[in-house]
Amino acid sequence: MSAARLPALATSAPLLAAALLSGCAVGPNYHRPSLSPTASYGALAVSPPRQLAGGPQLVSGQDIPAQWWQVYHCAELDTLVAQALANSPTLGAAKAALRAAREQVKAQKGAFFPQVVGTFQPSHQEFAPDLSPQTVSGASIYNLTTTQVAVTYTPDIFGLNHRQVETLAAQADQQRFELEAARLTLASNVVVAAIQDAQYRAQIDETKAIIEDQRQTLASFERQAQLGQASQADLAAQRALLAQAQAALPPLEKQYRVNRDLLAALFGRTPGEGPAVGFTFADLTLPEQLPLSLPGRLVDQRPDVRIAEEELHAASAQVGVAIANRLPNIEIEAAAGSAALALTPEFGTPQNFWSLTGTLTQPIFEGGTLLHRQKAAEAAYDQAAAQYRQTVVAAFQNTADVLHALWTDADAQIAAEAAAKASRASLEIARKQLDLGDLSRLAVLNAEQTDAQARLALLQAKANRYADVAALFQALGGGWWNAPGDAKADASSPRAKAGGS
Repeated sequence: MSAARLPALATSAPLLAAALLSGCAVGPNYHRPSLSPTASYGALAVSPPRQLAGGPQLVSGQDIPAQWWQVYHCAELDTLVAQALANSPTLGAAKAALRAAREQVKAQKGAFFPQVVGTFQPSHQEFAPDLSPQTVSGASIYNLTTTQVAVTYTPDIFGLNHRQVETLAAQADQQRFELEAARLTLASNVVVAAIQDAQYRAQIDETKAIIEDQRQTLASFERQAQLGQASQADLAAQRALLAQAQAALPPLEKQYRVNRDLLAALFGRTPGEGPAVGFTFADLTLPEQLPLSLPGRLVDQRPDVRIAEEELHAASAQVGVAIANRLPNIEIEAAAGSAALALTPEFGTPQNFWSLTGTLTQPIFEGGTLLHRQKAAEAAYDQAAAQYRQTVVAAFQNTADVLHALWTDADAQIAAEAAAKASRASLEIARKQLDLGDLSRLAVLNAEQTDAQARLALLQAKANRYADVAALFQALGGGWWNAPGDAKADASSPRAKAGGS
């Protein structure tokens, strides 16, 4: 290409700059829907009419740690959650999806810049002398080499590409919060599975102890029956009570094994490769204080709400895309090159050429297609807005439900402890009175059954208390914004990081 021709291409620069600077993005500019000023968790959820001493102390406005499961003060649990987060295929897939979404943003940003293409085309040709003009040399066989650089630029006058980038950036942010939701769900599931592991172990041990008590009572009744001091009806009733206790054991063992398989799956392993660690209630500690985020912060913290918001943002940008597609589009093309009668330009006399073309395209009639696409985009935005509002309502409902559970389950555990203590004392008194002949054997059997039910109910109440803590942290978003290092890098917004390439 001749250097003398380069200034001709440079004359397009002011036109390109003017077009770029004059551009504007049509369509609505996104703004997060405002939260109702009266939005709250409900007075009874935050401050119940009767708070028991065993209930947690909620600290309003306290921030949430990213590794919230450490409030249980269990090193084995901390290790298990960390390994699950590192090994989970679900998180691996979510991270890959986030990377792909961010690359799509960067790829679309490339349309903001001119597209430059270079070509080099050597050819060996023969033409028909009677039908084509002769070459200067008179030869019918010749070599022709053409080199060219073409520049194509589409000014984003009405913001079509801007809205497309905005759509992809919102979708990347949506995928970012999908990843955070997956992390939070995985950590919560691991914690709850560990609590259930402790619960099933305790219930199995308690059931085995109940079975042993029932066997001893049956043996006592059999000896008394041989002496004529117990009837066959008493023996039958005791055998039925023993069989009932024995029947409760296999379902518990099944639940325990299924839960162990779940732990292995959450750990990213097959059932045979699951973690060997087991949990007991003694390994876990209930925190005395729990954070309670302010209602205005909930929509910022919960990944499901942020996902719904980014869906709304993308729908808003798509309205702008639909509007821009109905407006004029300008494309500027510039090309310059040379042609020489030789296989390489160095061995022939080059002939230079250049061109500068502007194309204005305006849709005139497409059968209403573009209009109805715009209306469809606007309807999709209305749908996303309604779904966002519903997600916010569900988030507040979920948080209020968890707060109710915190209070009522604390109440339930205290009541269960009192019931277990009372039923044990009642059983001991009944057995003493039976030995003295002051009480029927049927009354003793009833006392044994009540004691067994109270012991198992107490274990369930304890498990509920531990699970409520995990449910609260999950309801409040899990503290992903305080994640250190790599996790925070994964969560950074593509709007801040994505650049043109």
